[in-house]
Amino acid sequence: MQEREKFGSRLGFILVSAGCAVGLGNVWKFPYMCGQYGGAAFILIYLVFLAILGFPIMVCEFSVGRGSQKSCATSFKVLEPKGTKWHNFGYFGMAGNYLLMMFYTMVAGWMLYYCYRCLTGEFTGSLLSTAEVETKFGEMIGSPATLTLWMIIAVLISFGICSLGVQKGVEKITKVMMLLLLALIVVLAVHSVLLPGAGEGVKFYLVPDFKGMVEKGIGNVIFGAMSQAFFTLSIGIGSMAIFGSYLDKSRSLTGETLSITILDTFVALMAGLIIIPACFSFGIEPGAGPSLIFITLPNIFNQMSGGRIWGTLFFLFLSFAALSTVIAVFENIISFAIDLWGWERKKAVMFNIVAIILLSMPCILGFNVLSGIQPLGPGTGIMDLEDFLVSSNLLPLGSLVYLTFCTTRYGWGWKNFIKEANSGNGMGFPQKMRWYMTFILPLIVVVIYLKGYYDMFFKLGMKYFIPWIIVAIAFLFLIGWFAFGGKNKEVNE
Repeated sequence: MQEREKFGSRLGFILVSAGCAVGLGNVWKFPYMCGQYGGAAFILIYLVFLAILGFPIMVCEFSVGRGSQKSCATSFKVLEPKGTKWHNFGYFGMAGNYLLMMFYTMVAGWMLYYCYRCLTGEFTGSLLSTAEVETKFGEMIGSPATLTLWMIIAVLISFGICSLGVQKGVEKITKVMMLLLLALIVVLAVHSVLLPGAGEGVKFYLVPDFKGMVEKGIGNVIFGAMSQAFFTLSIGIGSMAIFGSYLDKSRSLTGETLSITILDTFVALMAGLIIIPACFSFGIEPGAGPSLIFITLPNIFNQMSGGRIWGTLFFLFLSFAALSTVIAVFENIISFAIDLWGWERKKAVMFNIVAIILLSMPCILGFNVLSGIQPLGPGTGIMDLEDFLVSSNLLPLGSLVYLTFCTTRYGWGWKNFIKEANSGNGMGFPQKMRWYMTFILPLIVVVIYLKGYYDMFFKLGMKYFIPWIIVAIAFLFLIGWFAFGGKNKEVNE
């Protein structure tokens, strides 16, 4: 039996875990959602939901990891009562990590490629129009060779770091990467708010406009903030549990989770402070959607004094954000092989380099050779399917599993969860949260889950919506059967 590796420092655990949470959802999706839903009013609601939704579920996931000293592949098996079926959820977590990397590695490659393009002056050689920048983006995703090359570079960098081990590789290098990311984001934010005309963007971003929120639709704003707060922390597929398994019991998990949540939120807020004032300065709509990063912002940097430098630094920041998540998930994937089959780390790395590259190819080809495949209806592609399976299925359902496992007597049980969460020095998890986490929070997660199906399929018509909503409900029944359908020989309090 191989001895379980441990983090070398508390700071390492916080920065590596934050690196997993700090991803493109923070710096890609959060700013344009702020733009769409009215700026500061959206942020206030987002922060409330972050505290009452994401935070307690993250404590659950860390607790399962540290309590079992295993990855999600075997953690439920270690902690479950005899005769129950919770161990089956390990396969859901494994599937979620692999599915996420089937498209996230490609997007990480996009970030690296755009950093290279900005560095070489491709966007600043002449004054390009938005249409010309859009053409350059189209040329990139239309080239399988280009996408494959940069995806492979992202995979090799990330697995290369993981091959060095937890302390010497993942912790040591991610710490440096995260500290550079934080320094870059502060420099970029200061530069952005000092641009001519950026003051209106700062006001839009930091001063709540509840009248504007009403115009956007209060329900839309609230649900948008709820969904973003839920998904931003990368909870539900064991990506956090693995780092709990590398942590000793000297510090309580509640305090550590709070530090990670604050750091994740800081990055998201600062990303908005980079993008939104810059959009106002150059007369660009800040709610432009996903195209904001790859089309709108390169055009802004093109018009900006010193744009080549600022563009390079911005996409270097995005590259760090993407790679920190890839490294964290790769570490989880490697731990599957170590925990399940007792493989050496280097063997697990070599196997998964090949596996991830091959698994990433359908997504890459979905933008060009296989672009005619529309698995979720008109206008969708292979990446949309993979993202939907992870973001709208495995993350919320996995979060529901961690919640019920930690709070019900048919799982690990509340007493075991509280004991693990509060082991060590630091902030304790409040006992008064038990009723909320057992009954209210799971219901909120189910609503978010079903709303994801509604948003995806209702607009396509009933012929798409009815079959898919039946699938969604079937998944919920499957979760319930695995959680409560076993012939329990014992239960926990």
